[in-house]
Amino acid sequence: MRQGPPQRQGGPAVQAKARIATPAQDVSHHRFRLAWLTLLSALFILAQALVAQARPESLAPLAERVSPAVVNITTSTLVEGRTGPQGIVPEGSPFEDFFREFQDRNGSPEQPRRSSALGSGFVISEDGYIVTNNHVIDGADEIRIEFFPGDGQPTELPAEVIGTDPKTDIALLKVEAERPLKFVSFGDSDSARVGDWVIAMGNPLGQGFSLSVGIVSARNRALSGSYDDYIQTDAAINRGNSGGPLFNMDGQVVGVNTAILSPNGGSIGIGFSMAANVVTKVVDQLREYGETRRGWLGVRIQDVTPDVAEAMGLEKAEGALITDVPDGPAKEAGLLSGDVIVTFDGAEVTDTRALVRQVGETTVGKAVRVVVYRDGSTKTILVTLGRREDAERAENGDADDSDESPAPEATEQSVLGLTLSALTDETRQQLGLDAAANGLLVKEVDETSEAFEKGLRPGDLITEAGQQDVTTLADLDTRIAEAKEAGRKSLLLLVRREGEPRFVALSLSE
Repeated sequence: MRQGPPQRQGGPAVQAKARIATPAQDVSHHRFRLAWLTLLSALFILAQALVAQARPESLAPLAERVSPAVVNITTSTLVEGRTGPQGIVPEGSPFEDFFREFQDRNGSPEQPRRSSALGSGFVISEDGYIVTNNHVIDGADEIRIEFFPGDGQPTELPAEVIGTDPKTDIALLKVEAERPLKFVSFGDSDSARVGDWVIAMGNPLGQGFSLSVGIVSARNRALSGSYDDYIQTDAAINRGNSGGPLFNMDGQVVGVNTAILSPNGGSIGIGFSMAANVVTKVVDQLREYGETRRGWLGVRIQDVTPDVAEAMGLEKAEGALITDVPDGPAKEAGLLSGDVIVTFDGAEVTDTRALVRQVGETTVGKAVRVVVYRDGSTKTILVTLGRREDAERAENGDADDSDESPAPEATEQSVLGLTLSALTDETRQQLGLDAAANGLLVKEVDETSEAFEKGLRPGDLITEAGQQDVTTLADLDTRIAEAKEAGRKSLLLLVRREGEPRFVALSLSE
């Protein structure tokens, strides 16, 4: 009888049996899991320790280190009294003699009196330079600095004003002390992130030295000025905190407490501190010159909106659109109305606010490269900056000396929701325009139109369409036809109201 092939040792049944774990394997696996759990526990404990180091249980060590540099500021101002009893009773009143006798007995209000105010500040150098808000010391006849008590610090010293900058509400003071003063340093405010812990110190409501803690609530807030760059914080800031420092957790000043948003004058958790990176530049100039020296380009500008970008053929709604170029550095260099500034001195320009700050922070007299978008391509122009303060002092609205142009025939036309007419000598005189003024006068605006929605009103003057001058209605028709032929969905108009120019893009489907 033929035997089949010999079977292997450890067939399926045997192999399955071989896969059953032995006691030794169970012990090894258990030890591995135990070691892994031990490692995870150690890592968790280490992470907790690192978090504890990052957020100390108490801010007292930091407060003790920086508080000697924080000061209270008291100002005194001589205020003129009332000029007589007329402010109380009418002249010739039968009560006039009675009130005059009362004033003589109790001190006449005609006598000048002193008004005092409180604020905060901080020392930035051992030789006595102190930073505060301009509004804290504005108009003061006398300024007294009260120092944090102890550690060999002086109690109180008089201060003199080195310089002020109302635009950023910063003032630099100086005291003369017998010994070096404790001071603090500025940090990089651009590195402050939303959510970072910050400390506000100062003299709230005249109660003396005080500390409050919070976080950075927002960055790059603009309130009302051209050079605003505020850090918003929920650290309690009240009246009297003005001019005090906002510290990061390294004890560096990242802001100067300046303003609060409040319906009742008290803190509701919305405070604003001028960013240190703005303050340091101002302080350096005040320290060196006693005044600010900001760069000046000499253009009027507006933001590039999406519809303006489309009308001009720009890929992105970024940059600063030049609406006017008066006499100044920009005009001398060849910048034109309708140019879009896309980079300034090697830095991208995102909007008008960014350009104003970039120009203001650039050294007066520096030759900078300005890249503009013009007629579908970019062009680099070298501009030597002037000084803004000089330009502001010299600004007096000089009249245009251009040769007189003949007035076109007066006709009317309705287009893009507007009823327009060419200027005549009569309408120039009615509007108080120069005899050389040209453009199309807006006589009526359809209230259901895009033009009305975008702010055009009767009396406005359209001087450019498609970035070219328009003096007649035929010019406007030509610009509209050119825009449609180029595939544009809208037409860019330069509109002037009381001499102030702005660009408006109107849809060609109107």
